[in-house]
Amino acid sequence: MATGITPPASWKPVEGTGLMAGALNWIANWIADLGEKVTVAIVALGNLAIFSFSTLGWLFTRRPHAGTLLPNFYQIGVLSLPVVALTGVFIGMVLAVQSYAQFRMLGMETRLGAVINMSLVRELGPVLAATMLAGRVGSAMAAELGTMRVTEQIDALSSMGANPIHYLVVPRFLACLVLIPALTTMADFMGVVGGAFYSIGLLDIDTHHYWENSRHFVGVFDVFNGLFKSLFFGATIAIIGCHRGFTCDPGAEGVGKAATSAFVLSFVMILFLDLILGIVLEEVYLWLWPHAPSLV
Repeated sequence: MATGITPPASWKPVEGTGLMAGALNWIANWIADLGEKVTVAIVALGNLAIFSFSTLGWLFTRRPHAGTLLPNFYQIGVLSLPVVALTGVFIGMVLAVQSYAQFRMLGMETRLGAVINMSLVRELGPVLAATMLAGRVGSAMAAELGTMRVTEQIDALSSMGANPIHYLVVPRFLACLVLIPALTTMADFMGVVGGAFYSIGLLDIDTHHYWENSRHFVGVFDVFNGLFKSLFFGATIAIIGCHRGFTCDPGAEGVGKAATSAFVLSFVMILFLDLILGIVLEEVYLWLWPHAPSLV
């Protein structure tokens, strides 16, 4: 008789016959599988926490050598500028294209600059800069460190008396933490330029009112909002990318999975942190400026 219950792959029959015994067996195995997955997740989270605290401990107890720090600054910061700048330009233009029709129906075309620039500096600038950094740098760090783990180079460092976290992780962590505000600023600037070019040059919005509304509605706190969040994004990208590399599975497939999971997990955490920090900073903004100006 068909029961409509699809047992998991780990299902094994137990003593007893009948539908009740089969159902109890399926439930027991399902609970066991669920418990195993929860246990693995908790262990992974604990390992990530230990890895993070170890990184912070070495960061504050011993200064990294310039020979390991400067190449990471160049790789993470300088080489990321073109893709971040290009992304910022197109996002500013896309915001202008998508917002213009709605604002024109309301007769508020001149307020377009305020919406574009506030969206860029508070949300899209830091999030997109962090996403580009996670895709270009986070996955590369995971692949590089994963290859070093597979080829036992990390073990060789330990055997020579060098701490792998201090030598490999701390410079990458510092580079991401220090340079992501600069990359965010570049994304904001290029987005503002792209939005203004499309709005003023192609949509024929009055230049004076466009910039005047931007100045009136976009303040220092909005810029600080985005830069503050970018610090958390940069730290998250570095920790996750390096951790996935250090815990890489053997073989080429393990390195590929480490790089992929580093980007996916970093992107999810970026969005999660953006939500949490956005709620907190919005409450701070309303507490400091309860009578903030409104677009309407």
